[in-house]
Amino acid sequence: MNPDKKNTTVKAKNSKNLFFSGVLILTLSNLLVKVLGMLLKVPLASESLLGNRGIGYYQAAYEIYVWFYTVSTVGLPIAVSIMISGARAKGRFRDSRRMFKVIFAVFLAIGVVGTTLMAALHKVFASQYQQPIESCILVIAPTLLLVCVSSAFRGYFQGHQSMTPTAISEVIEAVGKFALGIFFAKFALNRGYPIHIVAAYALVGLTVGTALGMIYLFITKLFFKEERYNASLDVVEDSETVTPTSQIVKTLFMIGIPITISSSVMSLTNVIDGMILSTRLQGLGYTEELAAALFGNYKALAVTMFNMPPALIYPISASIVPLLSRAVAAKDAKLVKGTMNSSLKITAIISLPCALGMAALSKPLLGILFKDDFAVDAASPLLSVIAPSIFFLSMISITNSFLQAHGHQQLPIISMVSGAVFKLATTFFLIGIIGSSVGAPLGVLDLDKCPPEFRRVMFAAPIGTFLCYLVTMLFNFFFVAKKIKYTPNVVKLFLKPLISAVICAGAAFGTYYYIPIGHGLVKTLFSVLVAVIVYLAMIFLTKALDRDDVLLLPKGEKIYGALRRLKLVA
Repeated sequence: MNPDKKNTTVKAKNSKNLFFSGVLILTLSNLLVKVLGMLLKVPLASESLLGNRGIGYYQAAYEIYVWFYTVSTVGLPIAVSIMISGARAKGRFRDSRRMFKVIFAVFLAIGVVGTTLMAALHKVFASQYQQPIESCILVIAPTLLLVCVSSAFRGYFQGHQSMTPTAISEVIEAVGKFALGIFFAKFALNRGYPIHIVAAYALVGLTVGTALGMIYLFITKLFFKEERYNASLDVVEDSETVTPTSQIVKTLFMIGIPITISSSVMSLTNVIDGMILSTRLQGLGYTEELAAALFGNYKALAVTMFNMPPALIYPISASIVPLLSRAVAAKDAKLVKGTMNSSLKITAIISLPCALGMAALSKPLLGILFKDDFAVDAASPLLSVIAPSIFFLSMISITNSFLQAHGHQQLPIISMVSGAVFKLATTFFLIGIIGSSVGAPLGVLDLDKCPPEFRRVMFAAPIGTFLCYLVTMLFNFFFVAKKIKYTPNVVKLFLKPLISAVICAGAAFGTYYYIPIGHGLVKTLFSVLVAVIVYLAMIFLTKALDRDDVLLLPKGEKIYGALRRLKLVA
């Protein structure tokens, strides 16, 4: 046997195992973060704290922050991980450390500028929403600086394929946001402050939680032993090559800016979408209070639940960039194609049952967490409409990673802009069409006093989002085929998971609505359990997973052997 070939095989396998270990770590942390985030929304959205109107103010300010955060940081950590992993792959360990120092200074400057701009423009943004959210925007603005510093550390760790610090810091942030947000909101409520000020106090929890996460990352960096990670690389150390500062900054922005723009397009779209919803509703005759309540109900219930499943996908897309970048640099075509095939299939296997199952059980799933029957009744049909696009969003995340790893960071911008145009146009025109047909509930201030026919106007939002993600996904697959010369085998990768997911959703719906077993929480959990069992059975019966997919997992040989003996895989 050729020894070089053997070494290459072992190295590739180790890289894959490290990749999936990172995926597992980030998946668990993302799930925990999402659960904590949902737990935060449940008490905050209750009438005893913010209610639908207060959560509307909270969410409006938060989406403005998310846009600033996306512009400031989202693409740059990916760029950092690509740069550092690339330098390490060539043995330039000293150069990678210098890169981090330069990049950290850049991130610090960006954070200062972003925080200053958000604080300075707080009245401008509030006026566009026509809602009293000035204080909410001000208290969340310092978070941008903290997130920028944290992002520099996260990019550094991910460049070493060490996902644990990122995962732990995100959990710390979520716990701070969960515990402190509720504490500060209750404090403000007990002092008799108006509801928009109570919402601002709730957002203080996010700022403090982010500060705690940043402190953890700083301490972890002090004690991080990068030599252990460098020693596992089969390369000759190059301690002489030093990249000039100007080149580091140039490369950072050449890689990071396209990724940032493509990501920020969707965040900016959500901000504009929120403004359109608020102003168009008020223009139709809805009161400011009812417009805020409808917006808050949709965002706090439907969108919060919708955002849960992608937490299982983002770790795959985050971890795949450094792995694919190294494989592309090494011109290992087999590893590149195999990784893309398996990541798409695993993403489909995870996202499809979530998308269809959530659409089928939208009302009982929301009813588990939110006890306000009026709020659940208003949000559940919206969730059923938006839920199928979980699959589209998951595919977008993975294909973005494919394009980024191959140096085509600019192409997702076109995809995102195209999707955003569909979303904004749909929201704008559908609100007018539906609103003119039903009229306006004049003088109504609260969601529970708003008749169902007047709530139908909110269908404009999830329909717009559905079209947005569908169009974006189609553009991304077109670019992957054109630029990377990779066209996924739709039947092989997606058909079996889709058939299994349809049967899974049907089992969930039938069990809940037609089998008289228990009620409330018990009935919902039993229906979900039946759906999970049916889905897993279908995945194995259709042999949706093959040998290559299983071998990519940690302990893949043992898992494959066990499944093979049970005749559950091909």
